[in-house]
Amino acid sequence: MLAYNRLPSSGHSSPSTPSSPRSRSPRLRSSSNSGGGGGGSGGGRVKPSARFTSGQQPPRTLANRITGAILSILVRRQGIFLFAPLLYIAGILFYMGTVPFDVVPIIRHRPAPGSVYRSPQLYDKLRPEMNSDNSTADAISTIWKNSYRGGEWRPCINKSSGEIPESNGYLYIEANGGLNQQRTSICNAVAVAGFLNATLVIPHFHFHSIWRDPSKFGEIYDEDFFVKTLANDVRVVDKIPDYIMQRFGYNMSNVYNFKIKAWSSISYYRDTVHPKLLEEKLIRISPFANRLSFDAPPAVQRLRCLANYEALRFSNPILSLGETLVSRMKERSANNSGKYISVHLRYEEDMVAFSCCMYDGGEEEKRDMDAARERGWKGKFTKPGRVIRPGAIRINGKCPLTPLEVGLMLRGMGFDKVTSIYLASGKIYDSERHMKPLLEMFPLLQTKEMLASPEELGPFQNYSSRMAAIDYTVCLHSEVFVTTQGGNFPHFLLGHRRYLYGGHSRTIKPDKRKLALLYDNPNIGWKSFKRQMLSIRAHSDSKGIEIKRPNDSIYSFPCPDCMCRSNRTEDSRSSSVT
Repeated sequence: MLAYNRLPSSGHSSPSTPSSPRSRSPRLRSSSNSGGGGGGSGGGRVKPSARFTSGQQPPRTLANRITGAILSILVRRQGIFLFAPLLYIAGILFYMGTVPFDVVPIIRHRPAPGSVYRSPQLYDKLRPEMNSDNSTADAISTIWKNSYRGGEWRPCINKSSGEIPESNGYLYIEANGGLNQQRTSICNAVAVAGFLNATLVIPHFHFHSIWRDPSKFGEIYDEDFFVKTLANDVRVVDKIPDYIMQRFGYNMSNVYNFKIKAWSSISYYRDTVHPKLLEEKLIRISPFANRLSFDAPPAVQRLRCLANYEALRFSNPILSLGETLVSRMKERSANNSGKYISVHLRYEEDMVAFSCCMYDGGEEEKRDMDAARERGWKGKFTKPGRVIRPGAIRINGKCPLTPLEVGLMLRGMGFDKVTSIYLASGKIYDSERHMKPLLEMFPLLQTKEMLASPEELGPFQNYSSRMAAIDYTVCLHSEVFVTTQGGNFPHFLLGHRRYLYGGHSRTIKPDKRKLALLYDNPNIGWKSFKRQMLSIRAHSDSKGIEIKRPNDSIYSFPCPDCMCRSNRTEDSRSSSVT
């Protein structure tokens, strides 16, 4: 088969081949047409009407040609990257032109974590499974199963037997705050007096606008027992001798008053306070709470231990009623071998107000809290520029747990409806509404007002510190102590319980950040919730025995300053000190 001749010859017609790619360029096509080849009609030039056969595209417009030329130049010179932003914006504008603006998209706003109090809804969801769950038995008897793996501890405070040197003068301190803040002042005063070789005057208690308790030292503590226990270590007197007071016109305001910074080191007392004591023979320190560093020499720590764990004993009326209530709690806990749980609940109106947390009381709650804040801390929470974020406070674990939340936590930890609970608390805010779910979960719950008759409570009724001392006594002797908010009350109880129970606090101290997230999760199921609560319970057990670190309080961590390791047998480990 003969190949076609690619070059046309004169007078003969032959099939034409497709034009080369180069000749398709608009720029070259115009030049080739004008520069032509052949002069007659029978040459290779084709008439315009004959160019487009069936299946070929129509001729491009001028706009198409210009666009193609520009893109060709840009691609060759890589200039497309300079125009990419403009092309992007043009595309966006073109797209916006196709969107109808009369249609507004619906945006569903989800409240920030912690900003809504969801615990009541969670309780309603979990209650059916919770009430039908019988998987955990005898939780109160098995809770401290890992308690003493590292060995037990025993009290070992050495008492002096020799005579005390001649006194350098008198130390008068004023203890401020509530019951346990005053206790801090007393113990630190004993330590400072012993270190300075001063005679300690029985501490004077400030009347506080919140606690509003005018009680004196001897009405809360056994004063004679206090003086006798410290007799070989620190001189203690109930008043300053007349010959000293005469120098100051019998007016304590004339006595030099040290304004000492919080957490001052013992060296400050040696270098600054001691010379003034030698000069004046009487010095006054007011206020005195938290005016001594937790980190101190062993001799100072020994006096703190002696004061807190041995010398301070409640007065006979308080101790007698407290022990009576302990006996009644044990009687009501016969189904659990006399073991009961004590819970320190801080859901009083002033505590809720101070926390700035929001619950489910609506406008009425807001009015109550605003009024309480203004009464107790005038202007503190309304300063210009102060921003309060209740949701962030809750997520950070700073909100007081409600009675409902405490009940959910304990049920999740395996304590059932027949567990006896002693509730140590002041007047619960909106108590009828808030206490209802807790009583549903624990119908055997008791308070001092429920255990004692009005006649028995009468002498203590209007004295907040004495009422707190009764709560302290009942909580001290419980099998399990639950702290929900922190503060001086659990701070001292942790240490005191360690001192009594072989170094173990036997205390549940929940991770409130973790609790806040769990209570804020409406999708959690009972099994998952219970697993998380049992984890918190196990963690509290593992942290029962802890050794004091340099900046820890000796009033919470008595080991090893106030206690020594013991070699007692397994049999004695299960016995409780009462």
